[in-house]
Amino acid sequence: MSKATQNLMPTNLDIINARVPGYQDLQMLRINQFGIIEQILPMGTVPAKDLPVLDVAGDWISLGGVDLQINGALGLAFPDLSAENAHILQDISQFLWDVGVDGYLPTLVTTSVENIQRSLAVIANLTAAPGAKILGVHLEGPFLNYGKRGAHPAEYLLPLTMNEVKRVLGDYAHVVKVITLAPELDSTGEVIPYLRSLGITVSLGHSQATAEQAQQAFALGATMVTHAFNAMPPLHHREPGLLGVAITHPDVTCSLIADGQHVSPIMLQILLRASKGLFLVSDALSPLGLPDGVYPWDSRQIEIIDGTARLADGTLSGTTLPLLIGVQNLVKWGICDVENAIFLATDAPRLAISLPRISPNQPASLLRWHDDEATKELTWQRLG
Repeated sequence: MSKATQNLMPTNLDIINARVPGYQDLQMLRINQFGIIEQILPMGTVPAKDLPVLDVAGDWISLGGVDLQINGALGLAFPDLSAENAHILQDISQFLWDVGVDGYLPTLVTTSVENIQRSLAVIANLTAAPGAKILGVHLEGPFLNYGKRGAHPAEYLLPLTMNEVKRVLGDYAHVVKVITLAPELDSTGEVIPYLRSLGITVSLGHSQATAEQAQQAFALGATMVTHAFNAMPPLHHREPGLLGVAITHPDVTCSLIADGQHVSPIMLQILLRASKGLFLVSDALSPLGLPDGVYPWDSRQIEIIDGTARLADGTLSGTTLPLLIGVQNLVKWGICDVENAIFLATDAPRLAISLPRISPNQPASLLRWHDDEATKELTWQRLG
């Protein structure tokens, strides 16, 4: 997989003969003197300027990836953030930039309220630094269904009540961008509207919700599902459940882990055919960027083998593969065309949290993708 240091995009440049996700035919991207995409236009529709030209010869051009669910990297789990180790976030952001990610949501899995508040405080006080941008926080828990908790520690699960939600958020609701919860735990129907009033995107996951309960949650304002198929009942022809409702809902997006372990490629293909509201996440754990081996994980240990993380009892707990590996996997497995695979890791997660997709007036933080027809290998590099 390609890597690059963070350099600014050359300015006053025309990128020609580019394929761009969501745009038909070959395009020209005009980058102005401030490193901003000024225009994206079909080739031949505007007169040439006296500018440097980069001919990408039919390669794909996209923004960098956005990872909405990543639990840590370089040995640091985000729930373990503190004032003493906060400097490692700069290294993580640079590492993620190097593996093609423009922005990310540090994800806090279920842990004590004290740990959550400490991590939120660290992230709230960060200043801008080079590398991938922290776009907010994803709270994955602690309001999860015990029966679908997966690798989340049971002792820290909490009831889904207004009082507990306010206690967990404390003074840091403005830092939280996404929260994953099990909607069937809220008997009042108050929590989702409250979270939406704070500008927090509500994602359903680690849940036993029936189709009816899922419909109610989406009607209340939930718009996302966390790692489709994982930590939820499977699709059933008489009880479609949470996932069935999500797939058929026009305003709901589902995240996918395309490592080949969390979900069978065949099931991914079914989902890709059934729904347009999908985006990729890595769900990467703290050993991301480190070699396979045994690592601490809260009070337990996980073993990483070929990028897959499991607890001692065999429970699947995550991966250590970067986001863009999922793009390459979808193409390699032959279940997704190049355009859609790139879209799922770049534009789709942006749209899921109401950020713009690739378009004029955005910074030209661009990836160039090459699909080798002979080897069927998809590679990428940063432009800059």
